[in-house]
Amino acid sequence: MNNRFVVTGGPGGGKTTILTALAERGYNFAPESARRIIKNRLTAGLSPRPEPIPFAYEILSADIEKYRKIDASDCPTFFDRSVLDALFMLDAENALTLAQAERYIQNFPYNRTVFLLSPWKEIYTTDSERDQTFEQAVEVCEGMERWYQQWGYEMLEVPHSNVEKRVLFILEAVDNALTSGDKGHS
Repeated sequence: MNNRFVVTGGPGGGKTTILTALAERGYNFAPESARRIIKNRLTAGLSPRPEPIPFAYEILSADIEKYRKIDASDCPTFFDRSVLDALFMLDAENALTLAQAERYIQNFPYNRTVFLLSPWKEIYTTDSERDQTFEQAVEVCEGMERWYQQWGYEMLEVPHSNVEKRVLFILEAVDNALTSGDKGHS
């Protein structure tokens, strides 16, 4: 069984809130690498984001390290974005070939069921780590959805609702994915 579940989408969909709620229920989760990188840059007095290609490679490296470090063999583990998100950024910049992306995707498989949290206008805010407009967030989300689907992942859009309902939606889908015998993307 592949217990590595990705929660992705555009900025402002409530990923962090949902993952925090899952953690409060005892589930493991891996936080988003990009936010940590941006926070570290701000602490060092640098601009929030470096150029897109070095930023994407830094995220990719952090996501690979996170993937290797986290033992998800016994129970579902949730990833706030994944290796595929960094590859999406690199693809958008024409910084890797599809063959290179495919090698990464084969080496770092996740459960085929991926949770998509689309930007939600009612909760969308910007901050020191999130500087995209709502429209840009929607574009990222739509591109991310196409990217994951291109690689054979099934995207389940998490409905805009209260946190409890969203968590229950995710847990039910995880249970369905695991009982159906999903061995992950290959």
